[in-house]
Amino acid sequence: MGHNHSHHHPPGGPRRHLPDGFSTDASHDNYGPEAAYAVAAEEALPTTKWEEEIARGLEYGLPGADSIVDKRIPTFSRGELPHFAGINTFLKAPYVEDVRRCGEYDVVVLGAPFDGGTTYRSGTRFGPQGIRKISALYGPYSFELGVDLRESITIADVGDVFTIPANIEKTFDQITKAVSHVYASGAFPVVLGGDHSIGYPTTKGVAENLGGGKLGIIHFDRHVDTQETDLDERMHTTPWFHATDLPNVPAENLVQIGIGGWQAPRPGVKVGRERGTTIMTVTDCVEMGIEAAAERALEVAWNGTDAVWLSFDVDCLDAAFVPGTGWPEPGGFLPREVLKFIQLIADARPLAGIEVVECSPPYDNAEITALIATRVICDTLGCLVRAGHLPKRAASA
Repeated sequence: MGHNHSHHHPPGGPRRHLPDGFSTDASHDNYGPEAAYAVAAEEALPTTKWEEEIARGLEYGLPGADSIVDKRIPTFSRGELPHFAGINTFLKAPYVEDVRRCGEYDVVVLGAPFDGGTTYRSGTRFGPQGIRKISALYGPYSFELGVDLRESITIADVGDVFTIPANIEKTFDQITKAVSHVYASGAFPVVLGGDHSIGYPTTKGVAENLGGGKLGIIHFDRHVDTQETDLDERMHTTPWFHATDLPNVPAENLVQIGIGGWQAPRPGVKVGRERGTTIMTVTDCVEMGIEAAAERALEVAWNGTDAVWLSFDVDCLDAAFVPGTGWPEPGGFLPREVLKFIQLIADARPLAGIEVVECSPPYDNAEITALIATRVICDTLGCLVRAGHLPKRAASA
């Protein structure tokens, strides 16, 4: 298992102060506070896992040709480089075919390739493929966060849930069983959607493992998704009605961030009003400030609960940034606002897991929607590591 070399910082802290005991010869007064933190933090990060990856690459992929000067380069690509090479898993994490080994890893990525709950533009069944593909663009190190995921946690990609394209209810059962298995193993689940109908079975898979403890939900979206049925079925507009029907998922612990525009069906608004959910519009969040908005979201979701699930719909961002989604809507968040929000949520408390939904590669332009999906996941993991919430074994030791 990896070891956590990060320090805990309150939200916003790393951008103002250098970590205790950190020093760097490169420090000078011309750095901004975030850059000064980033440069100092990198100096303290180990390179152990990177060196192990190089050695493994040379063993499994053979030393490079005689003309190759850099003797760390193997003949066959194994590991991070080149970013355009290799088989697509999330962040090039090892593919683990035997899902019984989930508990050997800190983080487990699984796809839910399903768009049978879609009410307009299909294509999110290809979301897991699209997210994995563009995730190869990333390395494991974040400059601003001062975190190297490769050095601090272990990640596995267990592939996709066997969804049933013509049967949403059987698919729900499959997803619930899959998420329950991963969560019960002790690994942190990262679910790649899929349309937002999967929000119901994913939360159900976590909730049934809490021993009766309560589950809160932080939900980023432009749409409320709280009506009981749509087109006479449970669809991607209905997950939170049914999730908050579960006995230990209280509606008052559902906080919905970014709701607005011309695509919020009135039946869903009525349900939210009657059940006492919390809705925060983009304007609410921007005018009160992202820090204050995140504080309120955390207060609502964690009030009396034992765990919180993070459900992120890419369409909470302005349509200009997420063309590859089923229901794009102008007026959403800017990427930097969303990323700041996500970082504050992950810094504050250990999350139960995360799902990123409604990424539809057939409608995407230059893979930018899949890229924001990847970035949200990586920032969540990075902040959980930096705050000491991952790996769980380190947090509980």
